[in-house]
Amino acid sequence: MRKCLNFAVLAAFALPVVAQEIEPPKLDDLAPIREERRREITPWPTFFAVCEYPASPDVIGLRLTIPFSTRQDNITGIDVGFWGRAVYFEGLMVNVLRNDVKDDMAGLQAGIYNSAGGCDFIGLQAGLWNETGHIRGVQAGIVNLAGEARGLQVGVINRSETMYGYQVGLINIIRDAELQFCPVLNIGF
Repeated sequence: MRKCLNFAVLAAFALPVVAQEIEPPKLDDLAPIREERRREITPWPTFFAVCEYPASPDVIGLRLTIPFSTRQDNITGIDVGFWGRAVYFEGLMVNVLRNDVKDDMAGLQAGIYNSAGGCDFIGLQAGLWNETGHIRGVQAGIVNLAGEARGLQVGVINRSETMYGYQVGLINIIRDAELQFCPVLNIGF
């Protein structure tokens, strides 16, 4: 007990001495380092993409994809043009021919062909052909395809592996349900 008390007293007096010898870096010394790092990771506020130029990985703001864009990975904002591709997307994606997201998507896709590969999609897909891996939201189009759907599919052909929600259309297929096919309305739970 006495040894523990001696050790505690010694530690209590040694801590302020050790703390005085180590000075934290001054804010003025860190400013150039922070500014250089900010320039490296800060995306453009407005981005104009023509084919594959420029090759910036991140975009925050507006991306015009004329005629298409393939080099930008992470996009937050609005994507407008003919053919838009991204790995991660948050926002409004309106391209005439195709909207394609590889990993995660949150927001709205509107165009002739909308795809959100094997990703998690939260929001609305509206177009002639819509497909995604996992959706929480609404698919509205002529053909709607989903791996796992939570929400609503409205179209001529609706197909889902698993469904927690409603399908409204001419052909409604839920592969994981007891009633796999039902015209007009199909409900998955």
